[in-house]
Amino acid sequence: MPEKPIIICTRGSALALAQSNMIAALCRTAFPALSFELQIIKTTGDKLQKASMAKTDPSLPKGLFTKELEVALLNGTADLAVHSLKDLPTELPDGLYLAATPKREDVRDVLIYRAAGASAKRGFQAHAALKDFPQGATIATSSTRRKQSLLALRPDLNIVEIRGNVATRMQKVADNGQVDATILALAGMTRLNFKINADGTISGDAVPAGMFATVLGLDVMLPCVGQGAIGIEIRSGDERIGKIVGQLNHAPTFQAVTAERAFLRGMGGGCQSPVGAHAEIAGEHVTLKAISFRDETVKRAEGKQPVAEAAALGEQIAAKLR
Repeated sequence: MPEKPIIICTRGSALALAQSNMIAALCRTAFPALSFELQIIKTTGDKLQKASMAKTDPSLPKGLFTKELEVALLNGTADLAVHSLKDLPTELPDGLYLAATPKREDVRDVLIYRAAGASAKRGFQAHAALKDFPQGATIATSSTRRKQSLLALRPDLNIVEIRGNVATRMQKVADNGQVDATILALAGMTRLNFKINADGTISGDAVPAGMFATVLGLDVMLPCVGQGAIGIEIRSGDERIGKIVGQLNHAPTFQAVTAERAFLRGMGGGCQSPVGAHAEIAGEHVTLKAISFRDETVKRAEGKQPVAEAAALGEQIAAKLR
């Protein structure tokens, strides 16, 4: 009798499926004798398409994009869950843990905007920076971190909300002359096979005509905790699955996100908390830079510790910024 397939649960968005198929392919390569199948689950966040992601609503549960996947793990209908790590709460349900993180993608954010002359709507030259946008320009984002990062640099900007996947958001900017730009994660674009070319244009499926992209440096905008990383969550004590996903783990990524998640936990926030952080591994040390926009003030801190003290470093930086 053939062995039961190992079930990988995932959200059904294009990005979630791209990430989960990547994990499934890595599993099949590492364990060709085993069978792996995807199970698509709709989460609370997927159902709340009109809910504001930029406003804290105490009635909304934590883990908007993860809870239903965790239920599948706990009841045994799935063996591992694949998350965009930025969506995974720092406090996990009893009986589950973050077991692995494959190698991280580029953590930076990208400014997406119309090209000058591409239409009758206002546009900008290739490689435009935030300083090139006029007084009162409108940028669409539903991220509190991105909003506060933008306003710290340009208090005159008008920030409005936007929802939708990568292609949808690009199309909204292309179509809406009242919006000058939006900001997306470079990692998500890369995993969906969008490419930012040397001339500033974007290539890939369903890219609207006449769009440009500028990658924002970390000196301009620190990412959210876990940005660019995929988290694999499994049941505690499941040694078989633990050994399988352990083959997919990239230790430097795991150490870096350990510091970042400890920082976020220390700040008492979730994925929409107005903070940013980025950890890097160099040799035997981890360096963490963080920013907080709480209480309408901008606070920055950074530190360095041996990699074994990654979590302690995150807690130390949080204590400085609280």
